[in-house]
Amino acid sequence: MTRKPIVLSRHAKSQLADRGATVREVQLTIREGEEAAAKQGRLAFRKNFQFEKHWKGVYYEGKQVQPIVVEEAERFVVVTVYVFYIGARR
Repeated sequence: MTRKPIVLSRHAKSQLADRGATVREVQLTIREGEEAAAKQGRLAFRKNFQFEKHWKGVYYEGKQVQPIVVEEAERFVVVTVYVFYIGARR
């Protein structure tokens, strides 16, 4: 678990609403989620959340939030955020 400050880029902030994630989910994912290597020397973090709601007309039981991060000496900079919806029911 890391304690570096987390900063969201302008692009990452704009993606949150479009993709259905919150700042808090991104922070929890980086602090508590699984870390993996990403392209261009970046880091990816992922964490599953209970959702149990409709998203774009489909009911989903869960979602996985996956921020892509550049690790700097003193902080993490989130460059984009992906969200994958799990357990679709129509």
